[in-house]
Amino acid sequence: MKGDLQVINEYIALIKNRKLRSKVEELLHDPKIAFNADRLPIHECPAGSYVHHSYKGGLMEHTVAVVRLAVTLCDIVSEVYGGRIDRDTVIAGAILHDVMKCYVYALQDDGRYASSGLGEKIDHLTLLVAELYKRDFPLEVLHVAASHHGDQSPIKPKTLEALVVSLADLTDSELNRNVLRAAEYLARSAAGKEVRLSSREAMEIVKAKSEEGLEAVRRLVKGEK
Repeated sequence: MKGDLQVINEYIALIKNRKLRSKVEELLHDPKIAFNADRLPIHECPAGSYVHHSYKGGLMEHTVAVVRLAVTLCDIVSEVYGGRIDRDTVIAGAILHDVMKCYVYALQDDGRYASSGLGEKIDHLTLLVAELYKRDFPLEVLHVAASHHGDQSPIKPKTLEALVVSLADLTDSELNRNVLRAAEYLARSAAGKEVRLSSREAMEIVKAKSEEGLEAVRRLVKGEK
């Protein structure tokens, strides 16, 4: 099975503009910023401290999902609606949209994640826009970054490319959030204890409940066959 980073590298290879492709690859694999701040390894970083993908490796998992959703939306725009869309901008924006989260989260002693010292003072979106500008990325990619939180962004998506990435980000965030919260609730109900789950464990719990009931969830949580 391919690792998330390998999958992302394959999507980087789909960027036709060589200059943009090189910039995306460089920033993803070496996201240096001007601030003197610690960062989590990109392959270990979560995509959130609680809301969604709040576990080791969550960032890359979320990024893969967002890129795949965004590419599928590009297909719909072109094949269903006959629209024209710049896939290079979409892929670049989808890959990089959360890359600065490696600076805004820190691992705690209890194994959970919380805001880092830098993350308490500046958000990942602002850091990314600043870094993209510094590295001379195209304005279209900066706009994708600046608007990828949709209505909660400093500016709303004003291009098809930005809208596609924003919708892909929201869709995967909501999917993961809802499954995690449902699985946590089911685990508490069935086994009477709090558990920390990966997405795969959460998906398995939700599926077990729908097929076999709470007893199956209890067995999963307690590690019984």
